[in-house]
Amino acid sequence: MIFREAKVSDIKQIQKVRNSVKENTLSNPNLVTDEDCEVFITQRGKGWVCEIDNEIVGFSIVDLKEKNIWALFLKPEFEKQGIGRKLHNRMLDWYFEQTKENIWLGTAPNTRAELFYRKTGWTEIGTHGNGEIKFEMTFEKWHKNH
Repeated sequence: MIFREAKVSDIKQIQKVRNSVKENTLSNPNLVTDEDCEVFITQRGKGWVCEIDNEIVGFSIVDLKEKNIWALFLKPEFEKQGIGRKLHNRMLDWYFEQTKENIWLGTAPNTRAELFYRKTGWTEIGTHGNGEIKFEMTFEKWHKNH
C-alpha cells in the first residue's frame, strides 16, 4: 500500500474510483471532468492517492481557494481498511501547513461519509447545496486531536 501525491497522469484512475462509489454518487459523471481534476491538483490545491499493486484504490483532493475538501473517495471493496483515514489525515495536515483558516466540506446525510466525518472530529455547521450536511474543521481542533 503506497500513499503519495496525486499526479496528472493519475486522473484517469482517480475518475474510475470516483465513479465506483455506492454513496455520494455523481448524478452525471460528466459533471467532474479530467480538466477539473487537473486544476484542483495542480493549481487550486493538492491531491493524494493510495495505490495497491499499481492500482489507485482511493484518493483525496483539497481546495485551498474555496477552503474545502473537494474529494475523498475509495473503491467500495477497499473500505474499512484505514485508507480513507490516512488520506484524510495527510490532506488536513498539508492544508493546515498552508493556512490556519477553517476548512469545510459537504456530504450527503445518512451515509458512511457522514459517520466518518463525525468520528474524525468535524463539526456540523449547517447545510450545503442539495441538502448536504456542511461540516467544518478548525486549525485548533485538528492540532489538538492529531
